Amino acid sequence: MRISTPHRTVLTAAAVLLAVPGTAAAASAAPRHPADPLQPVAALAADRLATADLVAAAKWGTDSPIDDPAREQQVLDTVAAQAQQIGADPDETRRVFRDQIEANKLVQRALFAEWTAHPDRAPTTKPDLSVVRAAINRINTDLVRALADTTPERVSPSCGPELFVAAVEVHHEKHQDLLHTTALARSLAHICRG
Repeated sequence: MRISTPHRTVLTAAAVLLAVPGTAAAASAAPRHPADPLQPVAALAADRLATADLVAAAKWGTDSPIDDPAREQQVLDTVAAQAQQIGADPDETRRVFRDQIEANKLVQRALFAEWTAHPDRAPTTKPDLSVVRAAINRINTDLVRALADTTPERVSPSCGPELFVAAVEVHHEKHQDLLHTTALARSLAHICRG
């Protein structure tokens, strides 16, 4: 049987998302809640990933490296402080945001590789990186709050299956390609604590 490209992409995304720790064990038992409490977390992670394309375009052809340890540390310190202010675990928040950063860099590296191999696909305009970073900061703040708000769900034994369902829903809603779906799975690696 030949599988069409959209269905193959969804199946590949599901396979990638099954690699998220804790999702494979109970994916078949995943509850179907009309309002999945982890959906906002997955959606915000996807929104943050969408900025990777803009960051890559802003850095393409410049001396700005994909790895930016000073900026990464600034982000991690900021989200940890935000978490502490609202009574959430700053160390856990750092872990989750380290995943967000690594997922973002995964997208940037893949785009750089594509643009190097196919210069005609490279961006011809450069977004203002400070504007993109301001948008990332807003998403970060929302994600810190969403993580704090979903602490009970994230420590629950059902977190893995619920996160899997949320990630598949986000993939479907945002029409993510394989690169961004793979990066989304990477970004969700430490959402569940159980």
